[in-house]
Amino acid sequence: MKQIDQMRRRAARYLDIDPVTIASPRGVFSLSFDDIPASAWTEAGPVLAQHGVKATYYVCGGLAGRRNMDRDQFEVRHLQALHAAGHEVGCHTFGHTSVLRMDARALGLSLDANAAWVGERLDGYRMTTFAWPFGDATVGAKRVVRERFAMARGVRDGVNAGREDRALIKSIGLESRRLPGYDFDALMAETAASKGWLNAYGHDVSDRPTDYGCTPDDLDRVLRAAKAAGLEVLPVGAAWRAVTA
Repeated sequence: MKQIDQMRRRAARYLDIDPVTIASPRGVFSLSFDDIPASAWTEAGPVLAQHGVKATYYVCGGLAGRRNMDRDQFEVRHLQALHAAGHEVGCHTFGHTSVLRMDARALGLSLDANAAWVGERLDGYRMTTFAWPFGDATVGAKRVVRERFAMARGVRDGVNAGREDRALIKSIGLESRRLPGYDFDALMAETAASKGWLNAYGHDVSDRPTDYGCTPDDLDRVLRAAKAAGLEVLPVGAAWRAVTA
């Protein structure tokens, strides 16, 4: 099963690509949070406000008020507060299920459920961007997602520049298990030089994060590096429109 899953992930990376050219007057940086742990708003929100930037929150309606990765997940009031503050809300499926475990029909039902759940709580708000749970994508799932969203974000490292796949945009992980391996100054400089688009995603935010989370100081450091490199900081949807205009 593991080998088959790896083959399906690899196929999604190289097959059925919907190419788009990333080009903008200046480099762009986007920050997003997946799932969403409550601390991604209660702890990260003040850091974002201090820097005067907006992020994207990829929501799974089925996780509201629950526990995931040993962390309390968002409550509806958190979602409504971040939306009111001007942050983007994106789709992460309803139940945070890997598309490796869903056929096209099941994925469609999950996306429908999440769209209805969010729309009911955010006055008809319509999500326009998608992030793959666990970073898993398949050729069939890409076709479903492309019909519903402007773009989809993955978890493969790298700066988006030149020709990219609309359904599998690259992103770096603001995760304590991965942070030591990144040279943020170099990544920001590369993004600026190529006039590309650098995405970063995280999960929980605290002074003692999970392996998949980061600290408030990590967020502050990344945002300072982006600004120092002269990058424009935009939520994913706004960045997509800017780099593909």
